[in-house]
Amino acid sequence: MLLAIILAFSHAVPAHADDHEEAPAEEAGPVDDYLELLEAQGEYAPAYDFFTTSMLWTVIAAALVFLMHLGFATLESGLCQKKNTVNILFKNVFIISIGILTYAFFGFNTHYPGDFNGWFSWGGMIGDLNADGGATWGYGGLGLAMTGFGDFIFQAMFAATGATIVSGAVAERVKLSSFMVFALLFVGVAYPIAGSWHWGGGVLSELGFKDFAGSTVVHAFGGFGALACVLVLGPRRGKYTESGIKPIPAHNFPLAAIGVFLLMFGWYGFNGGSVLSAEPGALGLVFTTTTLAACAGALGAMFTSWFALKKPDLSMALNGILAGLVGITANADVVSVGSSIIIGAVAGVIVVFAITFLDKSKIDDPVGAISVHGVCGIWGTLACAIFADFDFMVQLQGALLVSAFAFIFAYVVFSVLKAVMGVRVSEEEEDRGLDITEHGQEAYTN
Repeated sequence: MLLAIILAFSHAVPAHADDHEEAPAEEAGPVDDYLELLEAQGEYAPAYDFFTTSMLWTVIAAALVFLMHLGFATLESGLCQKKNTVNILFKNVFIISIGILTYAFFGFNTHYPGDFNGWFSWGGMIGDLNADGGATWGYGGLGLAMTGFGDFIFQAMFAATGATIVSGAVAERVKLSSFMVFALLFVGVAYPIAGSWHWGGGVLSELGFKDFAGSTVVHAFGGFGALACVLVLGPRRGKYTESGIKPIPAHNFPLAAIGVFLLMFGWYGFNGGSVLSAEPGALGLVFTTTTLAACAGALGAMFTSWFALKKPDLSMALNGILAGLVGITANADVVSVGSSIIIGAVAGVIVVFAITFLDKSKIDDPVGAISVHGVCGIWGTLACAIFADFDFMVQLQGALLVSAFAFIFAYVVFSVLKAVMGVRVSEEEEDRGLDITEHGQEAYTN
């Protein structure tokens, strides 16, 4: 339905596009010579039509990815205790705000630095796009059918995801001010550097590494950053006792379920927008593989948890959907329909055992973020080599490089914060709940 709306709007191009009289009066862009050739051949209107359609799809996809942050917020708050709901929502508001602003100031041009040494190049503010036609159509050539600012706004929505993943794993005991400093550095510095290694033409790109929409660059990056923070922070009070593991129940499963379905809806923009155009064949394949992997992930987790835990666990089923989505994110554009089902189902099985293993290892992750994003992100990256024509060792090296970088960066930053300002609230604050102790507010009146 979204594509139907896009195609309908895309025909509302300037009247001159139909009679091929002259091009839009815009600042010169990098594809002007090619467009002049198309115009001379009577093919200008179809080219402009394609750019318009693709740009419209790009901004819709960006809006869908933005909606995912509401999904993260509702999922995280639903799976945690009600006394920490305001704190969780506050963190998510901060993350998306600081993530987009830092990406505008220096993240985007660090992420896409142009010619550089393959490892690092610090970029300036997004305003630099003006010199290259950031507001004009045709930016980046026909292989990137959007404006420069269209490219920015879509990529900016990805930038905050890594810290959002960490937020869920450290929920209910992290000190707000320390987390805010960490999030600023994680999304503002670490993510653009790691992203430049692949999407910015860096060392991983040169090796032929495949990660379509970010199973490694976004999800494993966030997942292993979360693991580092949890190791520094420690588990919630009362979670692990001498008598064993004490479950800390979710306070609102309906809210958690809404969050997962919002995330799945937004994932159509996350993966679909990563096509970087409105090319019908690629979009159709990506939407299909994404949907099938999510459904297979849900079933894989449902039946695995039912068998292994002797009960059909809703939280596992919800995480199974996300596991399937993370698993297909690296390869949605290159695998077959059948392969997407296998990838999703395997991710659903993996996430159950990963969550159980971490819990038995006394690594407290209230929402399963490390397993969903970290472990299944690695699986999705390796699946590119198993189900498509990519080198397994290159995929493994890329996944390990990004994951290790995220882990080391997060561990060092969180350890420094622990020494300087502390990263954990007091026992009394944790027992009372962060809504009251950090914010003086409550999400619920009774």
